[in-house]
Amino acid sequence: MTREAADRLLARVWSELGRDEGELALLAPLPDAPLPARLDVSALAVASAAAASLAGWAHAATPGSIRLDGDRIAGAFQSERVARFDGVAPEVWSPLSGFRRARDGWVRTHGNYPHHAAALRRVLGLSNADAAVPALVDAAVAERGARELAAEVTEAGGMCVVVEPEDPAADARLASGPLIELVQLGDAPVRPPTGSEAGPLPLAGIRVLDLTRVIAGPVATRTLALLGAQVLRIDPPEPAELGWQHLEGGPGKRTALLDARTADGAARLDALVAGADVVVLGYRPNSLAGIGLDPASLAARHPGLVVGQLSAWGHEGDAARRGGFDSLVQAASGIALIEGTDGAPGSLPAQALDHASGYLLAAAICSLLDRRRLEGGSLLARLSLRRTAAELLRLPRRTDSAGPRSLDDAAREALAVDLAGPAGTQRIAVPAIASPAGPMEWGSPPHAWGSDAPEWAE
Repeated sequence: MTREAADRLLARVWSELGRDEGELALLAPLPDAPLPARLDVSALAVASAAAASLAGWAHAATPGSIRLDGDRIAGAFQSERVARFDGVAPEVWSPLSGFRRARDGWVRTHGNYPHHAAALRRVLGLSNADAAVPALVDAAVAERGARELAAEVTEAGGMCVVVEPEDPAADARLASGPLIELVQLGDAPVRPPTGSEAGPLPLAGIRVLDLTRVIAGPVATRTLALLGAQVLRIDPPEPAELGWQHLEGGPGKRTALLDARTADGAARLDALVAGADVVVLGYRPNSLAGIGLDPASLAARHPGLVVGQLSAWGHEGDAARRGGFDSLVQAASGIALIEGTDGAPGSLPAQALDHASGYLLAAAICSLLDRRRLEGGSLLARLSLRRTAAELLRLPRRTDSAGPRSLDDAAREALAVDLAGPAGTQRIAVPAIASPAGPMEWGSPPHAWGSDAPEWAE
């Protein structure tokens, strides 16, 4: 079932991207990825990695088919399980992140970032010390109504959603539109890559400005770097990115700090946009619009730009104002209850909405670069984690009791590599995507957060 579902999903994505159906013949038969769940996470993972691989290499001169490895895809989707930084495993989840039972239902909180954790503590009336004791957090949540608590935490600037049952009608409405939305933002002449085109990789000469955080956006941009693009990630100085998360998403990139809310920072950032082929956006859509970094404004100032955009919930109306993460979208979309047991919510075996959305965005950006090379234009591709969730919920579900195999710890460790560089030694899962020459490998180690100059390399 999984392989057939992956084939169908990939064919639909390829059609949405306006690609030639004959290019699909460049792929060897798709594998299964060992990501056991009631929902078909394997099909979503394999189809998204296949789309990125094929979009990157479809026009490459290297002959031969592209053969994907299902174990490598699963390892990449579960990359946080093998992450080591100077030999130390990161604390992936804060004590304030997780499912908790409220007075009248379940909520999912997210406190990995300090400012989100502070908002949760304020609403729950907990000290720093109390918040580190799970039983005290559980007791504080249990006193509150689920919807009341979620609304109050959100109003305070924190992250909390009610764990909801699946809503087939809502998913059908979402799924009636494209998984990847492509928009022509304006006319512009055919535009060659901004940088040098010399190099064996398909995106050599392409400059990508990375304005993303967490998982989905960095997965997209590290994939573009793997395909040969020069990727420069820009972060605001505050709040700081989680150190391990930045490094895990950072192979092949440079990283610098700029505050676009200041006049000088905005001017320097706009100069970087002027030298870019692609800008990838991963912050709340309404926040970007407030500082002139929305896709339409960027394209108006810089015709010929390709823009990729990711959001948690969507890009219009209230959805554009909401922040969120993969785990919260799983909880609010019904996935958590489907994957749970005995009435308690559960999780997918990976942050699959993030990873799949990242690979799909990378595929879309490669396709739009091809289109710009042939037809010109200012072009946008955008996805949301909630729309990706609707796609997963539409796939066939497992009915057998055994389920597919999963990777054990030893298998995951065998699918990781040590990268030594200026930020120390990082152990990171090997790439999911492949080329006609075989599996791809990271080109360079990540840099420490904000350690590079905010300028394009020669």
